[in-house]
Amino acid sequence: MSSSNLKSLFQQPAQQFLTQEEAKALTTRILGFSKADETRINIQSGWTGNTRYAGGQVTTSGDTSNTVVTVLCTVGKKRASATTNVLDDESLRRTVDLAMRLARLSPDDPELMPELGPQQYAEIKNYFDATANLSPEQRAAAAKKSIETAEGIWKGANAPGALFMAGFLDAQAGATIVANSKGLFAYHRASSVRLSNTARTPDATGSGWAGSNARDWTVIDPAFLGRRAGQKAVQSRNPVAIEPGLYTVVLEPAAASQLVGQVAGALNARNAEEGRNAFSERGGGTKLGKKVFDERVTFYSDPSDPDILGDPFDAEGFPTGRNVWIDKGVLKELQYNRFWAEKKGVKPNSGGGGGRGGGGGGGGGGGGGVRMMPGTKSLDELIAGCERGVLCTHFFYTNVLDPKSMMLTGITRDGTFLIEKGKIVRPVKNFRFNQSIVQMLNSIEEIGKSDRAESGSPAPPMRVKDFNFASLSDAV
Repeated sequence: MSSSNLKSLFQQPAQQFLTQEEAKALTTRILGFSKADETRINIQSGWTGNTRYAGGQVTTSGDTSNTVVTVLCTVGKKRASATTNVLDDESLRRTVDLAMRLARLSPDDPELMPELGPQQYAEIKNYFDATANLSPEQRAAAAKKSIETAEGIWKGANAPGALFMAGFLDAQAGATIVANSKGLFAYHRASSVRLSNTARTPDATGSGWAGSNARDWTVIDPAFLGRRAGQKAVQSRNPVAIEPGLYTVVLEPAAASQLVGQVAGALNARNAEEGRNAFSERGGGTKLGKKVFDERVTFYSDPSDPDILGDPFDAEGFPTGRNVWIDKGVLKELQYNRFWAEKKGVKPNSGGGGGRGGGGGGGGGGGGGVRMMPGTKSLDELIAGCERGVLCTHFFYTNVLDPKSMMLTGITRDGTFLIEKGKIVRPVKNFRFNQSIVQMLNSIEEIGKSDRAESGSPAPPMRVKDFNFASLSDAV
């Protein structure tokens, strides 16, 4: 291939995915092939572009476009699916036939719900051209800016050797489509981008991290993220060991998000009613209407909220909307899919069932998202109000130990510091923590304000007492 052809290839517009008109035509064509009692089509059509860098240079970069079609066929009380990314008539017809054959061979589904008819959806603008058109050259320029800014911090510290900088920039844009044989058609396009940096000192004792994600590339500042990662790397050199135990912690937004994100998964009504999560009542039932967290804690979802910007529908084409799940510490709502809502005689607030049809590389963000309401104080103010505690940048290898108490375990990483009398006084060695999120959200001292432009996190920073660091970790 000539150099001019190569240049042309890499300058193609990024948004290579189905338009609404193309999606409508494609789903109509597929539905025409089906003889099933009911048919649903889930399509993920999109583009992804990524750049990885380390040691001062780009190590990998790639762009991919794909359209993945999943056909779900219902025959009587049986349902099955088949998937393809080949869109000619013969391949699509073969995929539909396979789905119908598999459905006939499947056992009856006792929780099968009929397909939805046409629905009304909110218009949510979470697609941004700046993200969808993010070229390899732009991604490389962002990487360069992060690297040079971090290196400038290291040189400014008059430290020997060279700072090692690594990072990953991942952008995607695309469309999610749902259509069925009852006349439902849903189309939504979205974009998302994330950038993270890790800086390591040449003596291997200091490490810093900073990352952000957004729908719109223009709100991410590569220089800021490089500077922050570099500063943390410089400050975290030669950490000292302090005894594990119960500490007041100041959680930066990334660290807070990794923990409070567990709340969204515990909102499933069926799991709660069957005694399988933290909102199950001992002896049966749920904690609906009861205080579960500190009164300053509110969780909500709203796909139109600019800090969330989720999808207006789920995999069944069920419309998503605003829900306040926990209001001032009280459990107000649980997530009922259509089957469980019908069984319990309540109104559904999610469709439930079925996947999005594979990863086509688009979409970016699922459902309505769940966000914790922020406070008003800055991260610096949270630190200033801490008599003695530990500042956590983010966590690594976070896993669930016990879903009924939301007990998690993980390791602090890339910037862990001791706070005394409102000031960061020294870096400390990393810890492994074992912590119940229920207990944590009942032990809040302060909730800070979110800054999506800096952290990209839907969770605010917070200061929490009696956080359990179970042991030391040699990880840097």
